[in-house]
Amino acid sequence: MDQSNLSHHYSQQFNQELEEMRTSVLAMGGLVEAQLEHALGALVGGDVARGERVVANDYQVNALDVQIDERCTAILARRQPTASDLRLVLAVIKTTADLERIGDEAKRVARMAIRLGTADHGRGLFLEVEHLGTLVRGLLNKALDAYARMDVVAALEVAKEDQRIDREYENVMRQSITYMMEDPRSIPFVLDIIWSARALERIGDRCRNISEYVIYFVKGKDVRHTSLDTIEREIIRHDRS
Repeated sequence: MDQSNLSHHYSQQFNQELEEMRTSVLAMGGLVEAQLEHALGALVGGDVARGERVVANDYQVNALDVQIDERCTAILARRQPTASDLRLVLAVIKTTADLERIGDEAKRVARMAIRLGTADHGRGLFLEVEHLGTLVRGLLNKALDAYARMDVVAALEVAKEDQRIDREYENVMRQSITYMMEDPRSIPFVLDIIWSARALERIGDRCRNISEYVIYFVKGKDVRHTSLDTIEREIIRHDRS
């Protein structure tokens, strides 16, 4: 994170608490990224054992969520932060909540991988989901990078790219419906593919949420439910003028 965005306090311990909180979020983000990577690898590669490991390791994501939440609660109770410090704590709470949900979606993909096993039919759909997954993994990485640097321009780019994720998801849905119409026997298999794609699309939404928390912390504006054009025009460009 750009340290210029953080207040410096007479209490060195308070500064350390804020830095540790930030570092914990990045550690959680790295774990979630790894979970997503393994879940996608299990799905595309038909690796049941890898999918089972993702499901088994989800407790680590949940444990970090609880740990960071408790740390934030302690800071709120003892420090009673105001202004940018309060925004930082709130942004951390919201970010960890979305990271935990991303972990849940990765676990959902892993479970679909376990159900599908080594199925060799419908490889075209697997390729489409793999492409979607690659885009989503990249978006998660960019969202975490924007958070680490508290970069509002990078955060805006994440929000924009989520629209591409939505379009790719719609493409997977269209192809899946066509596949089921051509071969009704494939319906159970294709439904699992659809649920996997839906989980990935939701991860894209969570990445956009994280980008909005970055803008909230840096600019002090809640941009949820705000169009991208409005965010860019009234917040980003306004500050450059």
